[in-house]
Amino acid sequence: MPLLGSRAMRIFQYPGCSTCRRASKFLAAAGASVESIDLVVHPPSADTLKDLHQRSGLPLKKFFNVAGRSYRGGNFKKRLPGMSEAEQFAALAADGKLIKRPIFDTGDQVLVGFREAEWTEALG
Repeated sequence: MPLLGSRAMRIFQYPGCSTCRRASKFLAAAGASVESIDLVVHPPSADTLKDLHQRSGLPLKKFFNVAGRSYRGGNFKKRLPGMSEAEQFAALAADGKLIKRPIFDTGDQVLVGFREAEWTEALG
């Protein structure tokens, strides 16, 4: 598996998500070999999410799928501001559908959501 940095490239995605399918097609067309991880079947651990978050440089809230049923059903809009970081990571690790997708880990950087120009730049 090619390395762009010190780590193998990974995409955390949900096969039922149209944006994730577009992102996977983009990576395939770019000739990128990546490990694909189904967020629903194998949600990342709190420690993995913490690492992805730190390397992304994004606010933790950006890791929440605010348009999803899990977010709305769990009343996270109201609950999130009062939750500790540890509680937020635990909630994300417990429900893969709560996680914003796709997450692209190039090894050096972490991109959340699919924006083709950003992903093109990340691939070099």
